[in-house]
Amino acid sequence: MVRFGEMSDPLNHRARKILAAIVHEYLHTGEAVGSRTITRRGIDLSPATVRNVMSDLEEAGLLKQPHTSAGRVPTDQGLRFFVDSLLKVRAPSPKEREELLQRYQIPTDDLDAALKDAGRVLSELSSHTVVLVTPRPEADVLDHVEFVRLRENQLLAVLVTKSGQVQNKIVHTAEPLPLDDLERINNYLNHALGGLTLDGVIAKVRDELQSERMKYQALEKRALELSAQALPDAAQAQVIIEGQSKLIEALADDPQNLDKIKATFRAVEEKRQLGELLEETARAPGIRVFIGAEMQIEELRDFTVVASPYGESEDKPLGTLGVIGPTRMNYQRVINLVDFTAQILSGVIGKR
Repeated sequence: MVRFGEMSDPLNHRARKILAAIVHEYLHTGEAVGSRTITRRGIDLSPATVRNVMSDLEEAGLLKQPHTSAGRVPTDQGLRFFVDSLLKVRAPSPKEREELLQRYQIPTDDLDAALKDAGRVLSELSSHTVVLVTPRPEADVLDHVEFVRLRENQLLAVLVTKSGQVQNKIVHTAEPLPLDDLERINNYLNHALGGLTLDGVIAKVRDELQSERMKYQALEKRALELSAQALPDAAQAQVIIEGQSKLIEALADDPQNLDKIKATFRAVEEKRQLGELLEETARAPGIRVFIGAEMQIEELRDFTVVASPYGESEDKPLGTLGVIGPTRMNYQRVINLVDFTAQILSGVIGKR
């Protein structure tokens, strides 16, 4: 997979112009594009010259001819070249940004609700299906930890992360803890562990418990032992899907597509592969575009995913979001919408 904007450019200026014109026409109409159509779109070349260039582009694997007498359509490789080398993404104007902000009236006090609302709005604006991966538990930052006594030998551990996730866990103690000691334990742990990712908390607790000085710090050792019990078990990020019906609309034109619709829905409902695909986005900054077979999900080989990370913790994204649509999508608009939505969600997390 080539990251957005990084594909090499082996074509000369004339071939680039003709390929760009073919892709724009195809994305607009969905029809195969002939040489005369291209010359009528402002390309100052004869139809014969355009046909020769189209043949060269077909030989290079960037175009294909669906039928002998028809024009050409871009291949997945041709769309990849278009997105990486020819597409000029214009940032939204101030007026457009203001209009988008009016649509994204999402709650800031409930992250799950914010994610679902943002996904719903993005699906409506893009007219495509939206996939969101919730913040990865191990990358989330610990904001606050507190132990609350339930019974003499039983505590409720409450962990609150920067993204707003709250995790509760029952912790048992060998003997009752005086309330004064419990307060000191809470203060110590928040001072020692607050601001670390959960991965960082686990590492620090392990290292501290193995250090020599813990032999002489009974209360601190007790606090760290309690925190080790309180840390959540390994958890998976959740995958949220919005606008699944858009997939049916993308395939509904062809009555032979019933089996394809069923297979596509199975792939989306299964979620794991989509989650793994979007997690790949978290390994590099910026927008990622996966076209057709690049997704390595057989059931989605006729689709494109435009994805972006959102939120940040220690310079690493907390989650990812993406739009799934047909390869014949409005790439500029979808890229802008995905980027804008990622900024909105990052802002929601930053305010927490």
